[in-house]
Amino acid sequence: MLLDLLKLQGAQVYNDLDKGKFPQFSVPSRSVSNIVYDKKLRQYILGNAASLRSSRNMSQLRSFTQLMWLAFFANRLVHEKKSSTLRDVYYSSQAFEVEFEDQPESDNIIVDLEAVLARPREDFHIFPEERSSIFGDLTIEYTVPGYEGKRTNLSNHPDGYLIGPSLSSAELVDTSAELVIAIEKGGLFTRFIEEKVDKKFKAIIVDTAGQAPRATRYLLKRLHEQMKLPVVILTDGDVYGEHIAMVIKSGSANAAHLRELTVPDAKWMGVWASDIDKFKLPTIPMTESDIKRIYDLQKDPRYQEGIWKTELEIFLKIKRKAELEAFSKYGLTNITDKYLPQKLELSKSL
Repeated sequence: MLLDLLKLQGAQVYNDLDKGKFPQFSVPSRSVSNIVYDKKLRQYILGNAASLRSSRNMSQLRSFTQLMWLAFFANRLVHEKKSSTLRDVYYSSQAFEVEFEDQPESDNIIVDLEAVLARPREDFHIFPEERSSIFGDLTIEYTVPGYEGKRTNLSNHPDGYLIGPSLSSAELVDTSAELVIAIEKGGLFTRFIEEKVDKKFKAIIVDTAGQAPRATRYLLKRLHEQMKLPVVILTDGDVYGEHIAMVIKSGSANAAHLRELTVPDAKWMGVWASDIDKFKLPTIPMTESDIKRIYDLQKDPRYQEGIWKTELEIFLKIKRKAELEAFSKYGLTNITDKYLPQKLELSKSL
């Protein structure tokens, strides 16, 4: 249990003090050199390198104190069954006269604690501001205090349901869905609800709101593993859309210390670079930043084969990109009436 892990860290500090030693933390290194791609797990993981955060070292004393306080604060949140946002943590530290220069410094210490405990921040009740949503025939049962046992169906609200702490931790009870469609854009998420994509394709629809938040990636994994639903991903036709799909599939280097955020069998069904010409989509030119990103991803071992490699090469060749909304050139329902059925059929063979 998380509380046991926190107590273990606290006990080690007390033991060091009792023996007249300077307390210290062993923090797994998150440097680029210690992040490796595990082909068996199909995701990035941390290697064995670690560094000591010691109270003896004056240059480390500040970060040691910050990490110590955060472990205390996380323990308090879990004990009291309270939650906090990343922003709350930054301001709460001031009440204890623990200084962070800014929120990024606070956020970085939170990731350090994740690495020390090998548990995501959501487990110790610290969450980002949520922005992702879900819709479809899925009955859930809440487990959060005050709502235990209450059930709802995620097709009951026409705007979908926010994927917050209470939803991502709920029990997944029952569904008639046969797949999950994760879509990058909120506008298309709304369009899919209007066009009853959930009923036409027996689908649960998830709006990732760009790069999927970790709670959303965790929920996608649960839907795949617990409900046995295949996951397909629909993104803008650009290099960033391709990477959004890859992060859902195999994680990110920034979260290499966590294992419960990937769906290795998820399939990216488009918009591919090859779709731009095939469907005669309106395009816009790539920027220098887009092109640089392609070269960066081509060095990533995950993009060395299959559609991931092929589509990057086509993007680099055409130097054009298209948004999901580009299908509206052919009518507001073209994407759901024509493109989606074709791509879902194709995804079965990928």
